[in-house]
Amino acid sequence: MFVTFEGLDGSGKTTQVELLRAALAEEGRDVVTTREPGGTGLGERVRELLLGEGDISPWAEAALFAAARAELVDRVIAPELSRGVDVICDRYIDSSLAYQGIARGLGVERVLELNLHATRGVLPDRTFLLLLDPERASGRLGDAPDRIELEGRDFRAAVDAAYRSLAEMFPQRVIPIDAGRDPQEIAEDVRGRLRDLS
Repeated sequence: MFVTFEGLDGSGKTTQVELLRAALAEEGRDVVTTREPGGTGLGERVRELLLGEGDISPWAEAALFAAARAELVDRVIAPELSRGVDVICDRYIDSSLAYQGIARGLGVERVLELNLHATRGVLPDRTFLLLLDPERASGRLGDAPDRIELEGRDFRAAVDAAYRSLAEMFPQRVIPIDAGRDPQEIAEDVRGRLRDLS
């Protein structure tokens, strides 16, 4: 199965990726985890461009995310899924739909079309959307915020609203999760919601 975690920076995605990986591995399943942008040599270089200093226009930003994603699907996600390995990804297409499609105003349909071409239509079986108050999420960020984390309160609120809209647009795939709870409780919730897939 292919599972992704989405949400604001500071919502606990990375923690939940690791907890799910550990739970599946304990069941004897083969599991690979990866992240976006990143997960490949090219992806990590694109990550530096996207999250480093400097201004990037919205379409250039969307195209760079899509390029890194195309490489990740080609080099990691598709090959592992074809071998019967579970793949868990920290962010995926829904990040671009929320950040660039809605919050930056490029349009969900246009950004989705770009990414469906880039990924050859590979979509997650389930996407867990970790919902946390934007101010609380920003309080969890480290001492060296990246370019997107520095965009401020209004942009974080816009992205939060965008993610909530995506959960309504794609209710069969995107599952909203209250991320204000204990991480272990969230992890148990996630596992329960995956049982029908595994």
